[in-house]
Amino acid sequence: MKQIEARVVDITTLAVDAIVNAANTDLTPGGGVCGAIHRAAGPELALACARVRPCPTGQARLTPGFRLPARFVIHAVGPVWRGGTAGEPELLASAYRASLALARTQALETVAFPAISTGIYGYPLGAATAVAVAAVRAELATAGPVAHVIFACFSQDALEAYAAEGVVV
Repeated sequence: MKQIEARVVDITTLAVDAIVNAANTDLTPGGGVCGAIHRAAGPELALACARVRPCPTGQARLTPGFRLPARFVIHAVGPVWRGGTAGEPELLASAYRASLALARTQALETVAFPAISTGIYGYPLGAATAVAVAAVRAELATAGPVAHVIFACFSQDALEAYAAEGVVV
């Protein structure tokens, strides 16, 4: 049985098959969740990212997790919010789909996502969670190994946004 849940948790502490990094197109260490993941994984992560970059918006790349409890890091590039008329929903959904496609290639069962694009990229939280949940539900409805997705929330507000989309909290 496939499961989707949300919880307030530091994504870098999750012992899952893969965590998703809200990455930039150069896959360089940044702020927010990206910086936290790079700090927790160690300098090897930046070196691995250098070998698989660039990553266009809406796509994803895979690296080992190094010092993280997660085996892998999937680096997904979401869109910068430009008001919602520059293809942002489609690009954001594509980032989630691409992440899960990479998880399938490695036969991964558990994947944890942050709220991609909702930090410095400015995507409104409610709109982003609606896109994320719809994309993940659609992907989990297809055959594949991914059976458990965790939306790792940075705040109670984020948790409530996922709950409003019907995600178990």
